[in-house]
Amino acid sequence: MKKAKQFFSRIFIIFFMAIVSGQSAIAAVYQEGVDYVKITGIPEATKPVVREFFSYNCGHCYKQDAFFKKVANLLGDEIQFERTPVGAGRNSWILSQEAYYLAQKFSVTKQVHGNIFTRIHEKEGAFTRPDQLKDFFVKQGLNEQDVEAAMNSTDAKLALMNYDTQAQLAGIRGVPSIVVDGKYLVKNPGKTPEDLVRLVKYLNVLEE
Repeated sequence: MKKAKQFFSRIFIIFFMAIVSGQSAIAAVYQEGVDYVKITGIPEATKPVVREFFSYNCGHCYKQDAFFKKVANLLGDEIQFERTPVGAGRNSWILSQEAYYLAQKFSVTKQVHGNIFTRIHEKEGAFTRPDQLKDFFVKQGLNEQDVEAAMNSTDAKLALMNYDTQAQLAGIRGVPSIVVDGKYLVKNPGKTPEDLVRLVKYLNVLEE
């Protein structure tokens, strides 16, 4: 009986050490300062969440949009995927922020998200005047008066201010950028959507 207890004790110790070693190996894959950095922090309303900072005017964001759609699909309901448009103090980029606000406001983001990218990068170029933005959404099937009222609303101004505040708190210096749970800025997203999802899940459970 004593030998049996010793045998099972050894098995337990070996099994426990294997688990610890495995966890250490996973942790060693990602390094702070290389794969991610801690940021000032965004007060996210819900967690877990991944936030993409982007601009419809950014060519790289346009090319990477399919990549991030795959990431969102892989995350599924487990981790929420959100976006924040960046204005960078440029008129055309600010109008693109407003485009995202309008899409969210009228619950047509899925319908118009790709269309906005296509409009800017394949057809008419960036929005340079508010009336162009209004005309675009009217062509998407929205009521002209409703769009105009939304564009001139206090909510629109507050939304754009909130976008800028989030970008400042996250220390965004370029787009697209990914922030996890409002406190980790991804520096090395990897080469595939699966690579980024693994890093996101690691950061999601990372202890302070």
